[in-house]
Amino acid sequence: MSTLRAIFFDLDDTLYSTSEFAERARRNSVEAMIKMGLRADPAVLAAELGEVVEEFSSNYERHFDQLLRRLPRRLYRGVNPAIIVAAGVAAYHDTKFRYLCPYEDAYEALRELARTELVRGVITAGLAVKQAEKLVRLRIAPLLSPGAIFISDQLGVNKPNVKMYQRACSDLNLKPAETMYVGDNAAMDIDPPKRIGMQTVHVVRGGKHAGEGAECAPDWTVGNFWELLDVLRDHLGVAMPPRTAEGGPEQHAHQASGTDRGVA
Repeated sequence: MSTLRAIFFDLDDTLYSTSEFAERARRNSVEAMIKMGLRADPAVLAAELGEVVEEFSSNYERHFDQLLRRLPRRLYRGVNPAIIVAAGVAAYHDTKFRYLCPYEDAYEALRELARTELVRGVITAGLAVKQAEKLVRLRIAPLLSPGAIFISDQLGVNKPNVKMYQRACSDLNLKPAETMYVGDNAAMDIDPPKRIGMQTVHVVRGGKHAGEGAECAPDWTVGNFWELLDVLRDHLGVAMPPRTAEGGPEQHAHQASGTDRGVA
Protein backbone atom coordinates (compact mmCIF):
# COMPACT_ATOMS: atom_id res chain seq x y z
CA MET A 1 0.00 0.00 0.00
CA SER A 2 1.27 3.47 -0.88
CA THR A 3 2.43 5.79 1.89
CA LEU A 4 1.66 8.79 -0.31
CA ARG A 5 -1.37 10.68 0.98
CA ALA A 6 -1.36 13.93 -1.00
CA ILE A 7 -0.12 15.35 -4.28
CA PHE A 8 0.22 19.09 -4.86
CA PHE A 9 0.74 20.87 -8.18
CA ASP A 10 2.19 24.14 -9.33
CA LEU A 11 -0.23 25.95 -11.66
CA ASP A 12 1.49 28.15 -14.24
CA ASP A 13 3.33 26.22 -16.98
CA THR A 14 2.58 23.00 -15.10
CA LEU A 15 -1.16 22.46 -15.47
CA TYR A 16 -1.44 24.72 -18.51
CA SER A 17 0.93 26.59 -20.81
CA THR A 18 1.21 30.04 -19.29
CA SER A 19 3.97 31.00 -21.71
CA GLU A 20 2.04 29.99 -24.82
CA PHE A 21 -1.17 31.63 -23.62
CA ALA A 22 0.57 34.89 -22.63
CA GLU A 23 2.29 35.16 -26.02
CA ARG A 24 -0.99 34.65 -27.89
CA ALA A 25 -2.94 37.05 -25.63
CA ARG A 26 -0.35 39.82 -25.90
CA ARG A 27 -0.15 39.44 -29.67
CA ASN A 28 -3.93 39.68 -29.98
CA SER A 29 -4.02 42.72 -27.70
CA VAL A 30 -1.36 44.54 -29.70
CA GLU A 31 -3.18 43.84 -32.97
CA ALA A 32 -6.45 45.11 -31.49
CA MET A 33 -4.81 48.35 -30.32
CA ILE A 34 -3.37 48.92 -33.79
CA LYS A 35 -6.75 48.33 -35.42
CA MET A 36 -8.22 50.94 -33.09
CA GLY A 37 -5.80 53.59 -34.35
CA LEU A 38 -2.42 53.08 -32.67
CA ARG A 39 0.22 53.65 -35.34
CA ALA A 40 3.03 51.28 -34.41
CA ASP A 41 4.78 48.17 -35.68
CA PRO A 42 3.22 45.05 -34.07
CA ALA A 43 6.58 43.43 -33.26
CA VAL A 44 7.96 46.60 -31.69
CA LEU A 45 4.76 47.11 -29.71
CA ALA A 46 4.75 43.50 -28.49
CA ALA A 47 8.37 43.82 -27.36
CA GLU A 48 7.55 47.03 -25.49
CA LEU A 49 4.59 45.36 -23.81
CA GLY A 50 6.89 42.52 -22.77
CA GLU A 51 9.18 45.07 -21.13
CA VAL A 52 6.24 46.60 -19.26
CA VAL A 53 5.24 43.21 -17.88
CA GLU A 54 8.83 42.46 -16.90
CA GLU A 55 9.27 45.81 -15.15
CA PHE A 56 5.90 46.05 -13.40
CA SER A 57 5.26 42.28 -12.92
CA SER A 58 2.43 40.20 -14.33
CA ASN A 59 0.20 41.12 -11.37
CA TYR A 60 0.19 44.83 -12.22
CA GLU A 61 -3.29 45.94 -13.33
CA ARG A 62 -2.53 48.64 -15.92
CA HIS A 63 0.00 47.25 -18.37
CA PHE A 64 -1.72 48.74 -21.41
CA ASP A 65 -1.94 52.19 -19.82
CA GLN A 66 1.78 52.09 -19.10
CA LEU A 67 2.48 50.85 -22.63
CA LEU A 68 0.74 53.86 -24.10
CA ARG A 69 2.58 56.27 -21.78
CA ARG A 70 5.91 54.96 -23.10
CA LEU A 71 5.00 55.76 -26.71
CA PRO A 72 5.20 59.14 -28.49
CA ARG A 73 1.78 60.77 -28.51
CA ARG A 74 1.96 61.28 -32.25
CA LEU A 75 1.42 57.52 -32.63
CA TYR A 76 -2.16 57.86 -31.41
CA ARG A 77 -2.92 61.51 -32.16
CA GLY A 78 -6.60 61.98 -32.95
CA VAL A 79 -7.69 58.87 -31.07
CA ASN A 80 -8.87 58.79 -27.47
CA PRO A 81 -6.16 56.75 -25.66
CA ALA A 82 -8.80 55.12 -23.44
CA ILE A 83 -10.29 53.48 -26.54
CA ILE A 84 -6.92 52.03 -27.49
CA VAL A 85 -6.35 50.71 -23.97
CA ALA A 86 -9.87 49.25 -23.87
CA ALA A 87 -9.20 47.46 -27.16
CA GLY A 88 -6.12 45.82 -25.70
CA VAL A 89 -7.95 44.79 -22.53
CA ALA A 90 -10.93 43.39 -24.45
CA ALA A 91 -8.70 41.39 -26.80
CA TYR A 92 -6.80 39.94 -23.86
CA HIS A 93 -9.99 38.79 -22.13
CA ASP A 94 -11.40 37.46 -25.41
CA THR A 95 -8.27 35.33 -25.70
CA LYS A 96 -8.90 33.95 -22.22
CA PHE A 97 -12.41 33.01 -23.33
CA ARG A 98 -11.26 31.22 -26.46
CA TYR A 99 -7.90 29.69 -25.66
CA LEU A 100 -7.27 29.23 -21.93
CA CYS A 101 -7.34 25.49 -21.35
CA PRO A 102 -5.27 22.93 -19.45
CA TYR A 103 -2.79 20.53 -20.93
CA GLU A 104 -4.95 17.62 -22.03
CA ASP A 105 -2.81 15.06 -20.21
CA ALA A 106 -2.85 17.20 -17.04
CA TYR A 107 -6.64 17.35 -17.04
CA GLU A 108 -7.02 13.64 -17.72
CA ALA A 109 -4.47 12.76 -15.04
CA LEU A 110 -6.33 14.89 -12.50
CA ARG A 111 -9.53 13.05 -13.42
CA GLU A 112 -7.74 9.78 -12.75
CA LEU A 113 -6.39 11.04 -9.43
CA ALA A 114 -9.82 12.31 -8.40
CA ARG A 115 -10.91 8.67 -8.31
CA THR A 116 -8.20 7.73 -5.83
CA GLU A 117 -7.95 8.45 -2.12
CA LEU A 118 -5.15 10.97 -2.59
CA VAL A 119 -5.60 14.56 -1.49
CA ARG A 120 -5.18 16.68 -4.63
CA GLY A 121 -4.05 20.25 -4.20
CA VAL A 122 -2.34 23.29 -5.70
CA ILE A 123 0.41 25.44 -4.21
CA THR A 124 0.82 28.49 -6.42
CA ALA A 125 2.36 31.95 -6.33
CA GLY A 126 0.30 34.95 -7.36
CA LEU A 127 -2.73 37.07 -6.57
CA ALA A 128 -5.61 35.10 -5.07
CA VAL A 129 -8.27 36.32 -7.48
CA LYS A 130 -6.12 35.68 -10.58
CA GLN A 131 -4.90 32.22 -9.60
CA ALA A 132 -8.37 31.15 -8.46
CA GLU A 133 -9.86 32.42 -11.71
CA LYS A 134 -7.40 30.31 -13.67
CA LEU A 135 -8.39 27.17 -11.74
CA VAL A 136 -12.06 27.86 -12.47
CA ARG A 137 -11.58 28.72 -16.15
CA LEU A 138 -9.35 25.69 -16.70
CA ARG A 139 -12.15 23.48 -15.25
CA ILE A 140 -9.62 22.11 -12.78
CA ALA A 141 -11.12 23.33 -9.50
CA PRO A 142 -13.75 20.55 -9.25
CA LEU A 143 -11.00 17.92 -9.51
CA LEU A 144 -9.09 19.29 -6.51
CA SER A 145 -9.71 18.68 -2.83
CA PRO A 146 -11.53 21.89 -1.72
CA GLY A 147 -9.29 22.62 1.26
CA ALA A 148 -6.03 21.92 -0.56
CA ILE A 149 -5.63 25.11 -2.62
CA PHE A 150 -2.85 27.37 -1.33
CA ILE A 151 -2.12 30.75 -2.96
CA SER A 152 0.79 32.91 -1.85
CA ASP A 153 -1.30 36.09 -1.77
CA GLN A 154 -3.58 34.52 0.85
CA LEU A 155 -0.75 33.10 2.93
CA GLY A 156 1.53 36.12 3.17
CA VAL A 157 4.37 33.86 2.05
CA ASN A 158 5.71 33.45 -1.48
CA LYS A 159 7.90 31.00 -3.35
CA PRO A 160 10.63 29.94 -2.81
CA ASN A 161 9.98 30.28 0.95
CA VAL A 162 9.63 26.77 2.36
CA LYS A 163 6.89 28.05 4.68
CA MET A 164 4.42 27.83 1.78
CA TYR A 165 4.90 24.09 1.58
CA GLN A 166 5.04 23.64 5.34
CA ARG A 167 1.74 25.50 5.65
CA ALA A 168 0.03 23.18 3.16
CA CYS A 169 1.22 20.10 5.04
CA SER A 170 0.31 21.56 8.43
CA ASP A 171 -3.18 22.68 7.43
CA LEU A 172 -3.98 19.22 6.10
CA ASN A 173 -2.31 17.38 8.99
CA LEU A 174 0.19 15.72 6.67
CA LYS A 175 3.83 14.85 7.11
CA PRO A 176 6.00 16.17 4.26
CA ALA A 177 7.20 12.64 3.50
CA GLU A 178 3.57 11.68 2.81
CA THR A 179 3.23 14.33 0.11
CA MET A 180 4.47 15.09 -3.39
CA TYR A 181 4.93 18.37 -5.25
CA VAL A 182 4.85 18.60 -9.05
CA GLY A 183 6.15 21.66 -10.88
CA ASP A 184 8.06 23.03 -13.86
CA ASN A 185 10.43 25.50 -12.17
CA ALA A 186 13.32 23.68 -10.54
CA ALA A 187 14.39 26.56 -8.29
CA MET A 188 10.86 27.34 -7.11
CA ASP A 189 9.12 23.97 -7.30
CA ILE A 190 11.82 21.42 -6.51
CA ASP A 191 14.32 22.93 -4.09
CA PRO A 192 11.90 24.30 -1.43
CA PRO A 193 9.62 21.25 -1.03
CA LYS A 194 12.60 18.91 -1.25
CA ARG A 195 14.25 20.73 1.66
CA ILE A 196 11.34 19.95 3.99
CA GLY A 197 11.15 16.31 2.94
CA MET A 198 8.43 16.30 0.30
CA GLN A 199 8.79 14.05 -2.72
CA THR A 200 9.25 16.06 -5.89
CA VAL A 201 8.53 15.68 -9.60
CA HIS A 202 10.00 18.01 -12.19
CA VAL A 203 7.79 18.36 -15.28
CA VAL A 204 9.92 19.34 -18.29
CA ARG A 205 7.80 20.46 -21.24
CA GLY A 206 9.97 23.20 -22.69
CA GLY A 207 8.39 26.19 -20.89
CA LYS A 208 10.30 29.31 -19.91
CA HIS A 209 11.84 27.59 -16.85
CA ALA A 210 12.83 24.36 -18.61
CA GLY A 211 16.54 25.11 -18.73
CA GLU A 212 16.90 26.34 -15.16
CA GLY A 213 18.73 24.09 -12.74
CA ALA A 214 18.04 23.17 -9.13
CA GLU A 215 20.28 22.73 -6.13
CA CYS A 216 18.37 19.58 -5.15
CA ALA A 217 17.75 16.77 -7.61
CA PRO A 218 14.06 15.92 -8.05
CA ASP A 219 12.91 12.44 -7.12
CA TRP A 220 11.53 12.04 -10.63
CA THR A 221 11.61 13.93 -13.91
CA VAL A 222 8.72 13.49 -16.36
CA GLY A 223 7.76 14.93 -19.72
CA ASN A 224 4.00 14.75 -19.23
CA PHE A 225 1.33 13.67 -16.79
CA TRP A 226 0.93 10.18 -18.23
CA GLU A 227 4.49 9.55 -17.06
CA LEU A 228 3.53 11.02 -13.68
CA LEU A 229 0.72 8.45 -13.37
CA ASP A 230 3.24 5.72 -14.18
CA VAL A 231 5.47 6.96 -11.35
CA LEU A 232 2.55 6.97 -8.91
CA ARG A 233 1.40 3.50 -9.89
CA ASP A 234 4.67 1.68 -10.56
CA HIS A 235 7.01 3.28 -8.01
CA LEU A 236 4.73 4.47 -5.22
CA GLY A 237 2.01 1.84 -5.33
CA VAL A 238 -0.91 4.23 -5.77
CA ALA A 239 -3.97 2.20 -6.75
CA MET A 240 -5.40 3.55 -10.00
CA PRO A 241 -9.03 2.64 -10.81
CA PRO A 242 -9.76 1.50 -14.39
CA ARG A 243 -10.02 4.39 -16.79
CA THR A 244 -13.42 5.58 -17.95
CA ALA A 245 -14.47 6.63 -21.45
CA GLU A 246 -15.61 10.10 -20.39
CA GLY A 247 -14.42 13.05 -22.44
CA GLY A 248 -12.01 15.75 -21.41
CA PRO A 249 -12.63 19.40 -20.72
CA GLU A 250 -14.17 21.72 -23.25
CA GLN A 251 -11.39 23.51 -25.05
CA HIS A 252 -12.74 26.97 -24.30
CA ALA A 253 -12.78 28.78 -20.99
CA HIS A 254 -15.74 30.57 -19.45
CA GLN A 255 -16.41 34.05 -20.78
CA ALA A 256 -14.08 36.67 -19.36
CA SER A 257 -15.46 39.18 -16.94
CA GLY A 258 -14.29 42.14 -14.92
CA THR A 259 -12.20 45.18 -15.83
CA ASP A 260 -8.73 44.03 -14.81
CA ARG A 261 -6.26 45.59 -17.24
CA GLY A 262 -3.37 43.36 -16.24
CA VAL A 263 -1.55 40.85 -18.41
CA ALA A 264 -1.21 37.40 -16.81
